[in-house]
Amino acid sequence: MSAETTTSDTTDLNGYVIRENQDITARPDLARTTGRVTPTRTRRPVYLDMLPPCNAGCPAGENIQEWLRLIKAHEEEKAWRQLTADNPFPAIHGRVCYHPCEVACNRADLDGAVSIHSVERYLGDLGIEKGWKFTKPTEPSGHRVLVIGAGPAGLSAAYHLAMLGHDVEIHDAGDKVGGMMRYGIPEYRLPREVLDAEVARLTDLGIKIVLNHPVNDLMEEKAKGRFDAVFVAIGAHLSKRVDIPTVDASRMVDAVSFLHNVAAGEKPIIGRRVAVYGGGNTAMDAARVAKRLGAEESIVVYRRTAEQMPAHAEERKEAEREGVQMNWLRTITDVGDDLTVEVMELDEDGKPHGTGRYEKLEADTVILAVGQDADTSFLHKMPGMRFRNDVVDVNPSTLMTDVPGIFAGGDTVPSERTVTIGVGHGKRAARQIDLWLNRETAYPSPRNTTVGFTDLNLWYFGDHGRRHQPELDPTQRIGFAEVIGGLGDQQAHFEAERCLSCGNCFECDGCLGACPEDAIIKLGEGHRYQFDYDKCTGCGACAEQCPVHAIQMIPEDTLIESIQGAGNPTAGWAVRPTPNPVRSAQAKFKLVEKN
Repeated sequence: MSAETTTSDTTDLNGYVIRENQDITARPDLARTTGRVTPTRTRRPVYLDMLPPCNAGCPAGENIQEWLRLIKAHEEEKAWRQLTADNPFPAIHGRVCYHPCEVACNRADLDGAVSIHSVERYLGDLGIEKGWKFTKPTEPSGHRVLVIGAGPAGLSAAYHLAMLGHDVEIHDAGDKVGGMMRYGIPEYRLPREVLDAEVARLTDLGIKIVLNHPVNDLMEEKAKGRFDAVFVAIGAHLSKRVDIPTVDASRMVDAVSFLHNVAAGEKPIIGRRVAVYGGGNTAMDAARVAKRLGAEESIVVYRRTAEQMPAHAEERKEAEREGVQMNWLRTITDVGDDLTVEVMELDEDGKPHGTGRYEKLEADTVILAVGQDADTSFLHKMPGMRFRNDVVDVNPSTLMTDVPGIFAGGDTVPSERTVTIGVGHGKRAARQIDLWLNRETAYPSPRNTTVGFTDLNLWYFGDHGRRHQPELDPTQRIGFAEVIGGLGDQQAHFEAERCLSCGNCFECDGCLGACPEDAIIKLGEGHRYQFDYDKCTGCGACAEQCPVHAIQMIPEDTLIESIQGAGNPTAGWAVRPTPNPVRSAQAKFKLVEKN
């Protein structure tokens, strides 16, 4: 008992002693007490709309989490329209995209990433089956835009420009639409009827496509057609040269021409043994096509190791499953009756160097797949245009060149060369062209914080293994029939249900049940919740239990209106204002390393 504490004893009518002031601690100062819950609330919760890692990882800028949510709700057409608002080719992308969204998916660290690409393919195929069409804009803008190239970037830009009300015309040197989607990706990966069905929707929008029309003078083309702006999106159709001594050049063919000719219906004679020189995705495609054309042996010769190979791992694995052999740390030095290859070794920096040791390989045909260039020679006539090797320098934000009104994207600019990146460039360029035509300026908005694996409360989610697509057995992959099949309705919906809804409320009622003060109001399906701050004590129970990290506690004196995202119809909704360096996408990798 404190020395300052005094007692005064009295006796009641029954003889019991009543001792006043029996406290063994001093009375608290209620005005100054701090802790989890205090007489004066010092913090309060706000709902967040954060950035899911799948959305952040998509080069086409799709709102993946939202269209997955709509599939969960069995609103497939709404999901398709949400998806195609960003990417007009879901059936194509569901087949050929290398799905970086799945690499970023937080569920990968739980029981396997959501198979986003297979659900996207499901939606795309469903759209073709149901005959869903794009809705034409009702008010034309009065502007005309020329697009050079009918590949993924050009077609994407044309679609988004048309949806903005512009009159769009595409000029392409090929005899069919699609660019490298048609002539670079084999049919066993992308059936041509799928490509044609999704491209047909663009012509239904009124987009004019002029084929067999190479452009030699861009400014003359622009003036003749009275175009207000131009988007250049030519593909990388020129194979890079490599100097290899040979006595019979007819035995050597570049991979781009080889794949193009096969896609055009030709059946080149390649013999029983084929060697493919290179290590990229084009090399894998060429080696697999060679097997389908009857080659008994298809060998990839690559000067580095498997880990250094630029081809995506799944492409290499599929090639090996089909019988393609990999010859690592080898480089071709001579093509005679046989191939002469030099054995390479890596130095301490991981760079290959010749060892002076040589081997012989039998090969009837050598396919060169050492990279591609874009043919931008027609742009060199334009004063003020700057180049970096075979590509055009552009403003990375607007994709406009140094020549006003001339934009470029896809393989024409410095970038990784994939279908999805090209489609993303087309969308961005269309929006920037629209702003430029209307003499408007876009100001970049802050990017929301991405939700990391350690942000989530995983107790809520059980183990639900990823559904796998059916595929042809390697022994049956003789012709060009599609190798990988699609998910059925039940499988696709199950896979969509596996989405964790990272960073965005999905109305699980967890906060509603956790609040001890009944300070959370449920607003009805689709409208989420609202905080009753008159009842809230700031205990934080709602935030601590939220499975998806959609609630955050903020200091009491912080105005919700000052937080980015204020103004949403639901009171208390906000977007997380600043990144948390502890809770980041990198944290999940650190967690894995510790384990």
